[in-house]
Amino acid sequence: MRVCLASTSPARLMLLRQVGIEPETRSPQVDEEAVVAGIEAREGRRLPAEEHVLLLARRKAADVVSRLDPDFDGLVIGGDSMFELGGEILGKPYTAEVAIARWNRMRGATGVLHSGHSVIRVAPGEDAREAFATAEASVTFASDITDDEVAAYVATGEPLQVAGAFTVDSLGGAFIERIDGDPSTVVGMSLSTLRVLVRRLDVAWTELWNR
Repeated sequence: MRVCLASTSPARLMLLRQVGIEPETRSPQVDEEAVVAGIEAREGRRLPAEEHVLLLARRKAADVVSRLDPDFDGLVIGGDSMFELGGEILGKPYTAEVAIARWNRMRGATGVLHSGHSVIRVAPGEDAREAFATAEASVTFASDITDDEVAAYVATGEPLQVAGAFTVDSLGGAFIERIDGDPSTVVGMSLSTLRVLVRRLDVAWTELWNR
């Protein structure tokens, strides 16, 4: 069965490859800020993190589905993640200054990584079917991280383009003391959640193994 990852995230691609799935990849054409701003303006409220990531995961998957070849027969997987610390949503920092400020707050603290998932079953001549869910994992950072370690980590550029300004599966992993929840959630997608969603669409997880 074909699998299409509606993401260009290297971390999500790596996760699927590690569990035996070699997906096609497509870049979703979604203006994330505009989508969220539009919903919040229409509903007159600020979306909590779990709604935020689920909304974007579903929009990304749907966008890719709308541009698939007519003969596509398989699954499209969309995801989105964001980190919440002290009730504040922390997206990608983009700049070194913001990343350093984030790490000064995160030392010795615990935050929650929220991950939204959308899986859409697509088959020629049939209506698309979707299953979706969120997953959360708590992340506790070491309290003894030095300013020099923060500066050196930020200088690598790794934390600038990831939610919360940290990774668990690369250079940032040594600064994390504990994860409560599915560890893959912190990488980019909860594999256990994906497996449940795939089964809801009447597909066995093992059917996706193609490596």
